[in-house]
Amino acid sequence: MTDRQKPTRWWAELLLLGLVYGAYTGGRLLARGDVHLAVGHGLSVLRTEELLGLDFERPLNRLFSQQALLGIPADFMYASLHYLVTPAVLVWLYLRRPRHYRSARTWLVVSTLLGLVGFTLMPTCPPRLLDSAQGFTDTMAQYSAYGWWGAEASAPRGLGGLTNQYAAMPSLHVGWALWCGVLLWRHGRHPLLRALGIAYPAVTALVVMGTANHYFLDAAAGAAVMAAGYAITRRLPARAARPPARTAGFRGTAPIVSGGWDTSARELLPAQRPASEDDTAAAAR
Repeated sequence: MTDRQKPTRWWAELLLLGLVYGAYTGGRLLARGDVHLAVGHGLSVLRTEELLGLDFERPLNRLFSQQALLGIPADFMYASLHYLVTPAVLVWLYLRRPRHYRSARTWLVVSTLLGLVGFTLMPTCPPRLLDSAQGFTDTMAQYSAYGWWGAEASAPRGLGGLTNQYAAMPSLHVGWALWCGVLLWRHGRHPLLRALGIAYPAVTALVVMGTANHYFLDAAAGAAVMAAGYAITRRLPARAARPPARTAGFRGTAPIVSGGWDTSARELLPAQRPASEDDTAAAAR
């Protein structure tokens, strides 16, 4: 397949991805879990980080909540890029790197479904919803007057019931950003694309912690889910490619006659036979 050939029909891909995203969103809502259980999981994650010295979200959140020049752009990034950059990378792969599209799409789908399993087994309260005694500020609520979101994560005002605020572990904001970054780095030919491949997941990790939407371990779990999805995708059987049609005139291949039947190894078509051979065959008849 050349870089200009499409891996499959675009509408079939759109339908498939729409169905997967719908199943993911619906499953996310069904996996809300018990609030007290989610708060307990969130506190457990935070205490584990404190013991390991990995609670980076606290100083970042303090910085973002005190500096509007950082907090407001971070909220816009959290509320939008997750839903814009990932589809844009999918479309770019489909149009410009179709040989790599199918495996990349499968990697994304498998990893997303693994993330859904994580939400179901471990509903986790994000830092912004913990008791204020824990020292976190919900920057989405603090700066909500500047954007379309309300006090319920990145959902538009009045639509908070359509999202699961306790689906923090793993962070697919970080997971999807890592997926985008790897593909931009591997398949981008312009230095700017490769630079974005490094910057986008790194900035996303800072944003999800600084806005108090995720713990550091959520971000690490998002990266682990993508690694697991990649490993599974590598083990899936590849779709068999159709063998190229053999044509006459190339050394080592037999010419094809009408009906798709191959000639035998030493047989020649009439037009390829010497005149003397044709005359001899006519005389014999």
